Amino acid sequence: MTAEPSWDFYRSFLTVLRHGSLSAAARELGLTQPTIGRHIDALEEAVGAELFIRSSNGLLPTDMALDLRPYAETLATTAAALLRTASSQRGKVEGTVRISASEVIGIEVLPPIIADLQEAYPGLQVELSASDALEDLMNREADIAVRMAEPRQDALLVRRVGDIPLGFHAHRRYLERHGTPQTMAELAGHRLIGFDRQTAYIRMMLKLYPVAEQLAYAFRTSSHLAHYTAIRAGIGIGVCQTGLARPNPDLVHILADEFEIPLGTWVVMHESLKTSPRCRVAFDALVNGLLNYIRSCRETRV
Repeated sequence: MTAEPSWDFYRSFLTVLRHGSLSAAARELGLTQPTIGRHIDALEEAVGAELFIRSSNGLLPTDMALDLRPYAETLATTAAALLRTASSQRGKVEGTVRISASEVIGIEVLPPIIADLQEAYPGLQVELSASDALEDLMNREADIAVRMAEPRQDALLVRRVGDIPLGFHAHRRYLERHGTPQTMAELAGHRLIGFDRQTAYIRMMLKLYPVAEQLAYAFRTSSHLAHYTAIRAGIGIGVCQTGLARPNPDLVHILADEFEIPLGTWVVMHESLKTSPRCRVAFDALVNGLLNYIRSCRETRV
């Protein structure tokens, strides 16, 4: 009977899939290239099929490798969740907590909150997934998530922290060259920054402000972070969180009395984690930090 493949084989398999070479996988995992090769050989023997084909572009996955990939990724997610759980000692705030948030929130808003959290709990390690792709809390792809849409699943602990206001902003340099629109209709004469596909956020904006659908956009991007960076670079007028723009004296809030989108925000974790000290303090820190951030969004710039 063929022995059950070791988890190490699947980990090596996934890393080779991502990088397309034994040497790159070896560097990432801190192993030797021959060791990675033995792992792949052993897994191929266990499944009875070839997993990679050598080519001038590196190792190309076979159909069998692509079929196995989602199952190996599930194993990786489960193993990471197991280690995070095992790293937490009851009564002590120690170990790893994985937080999932959108690109902008994860990069621009959460770092100061996490810094304060780790000052208070030095034994706490934080993994931050800053991506607009949702990680599955039910399958423990993350411990805690900051969501911009209300979660509907059962067995989740959910705290609504409020609405993050969004508004039109532009760099002073752009406005000095092109003027400041005083009405929504005047936006048509400006370079506008938009998104290249409709998301739930875009659909909400169009529902609240149908005129936005008639506007022509000079710059489009699929990334909310790139959108915000384009505003800061002076490319044109775009929509961003007022709390991000407020501390920057070069960013001007435009049409504040005519246009505002409320971006609902929730902090969420699986209810089974509410007795975990590391998850509980991280959850509370995110809630309090985001409440303070939303309050700051409403403050008047001095």
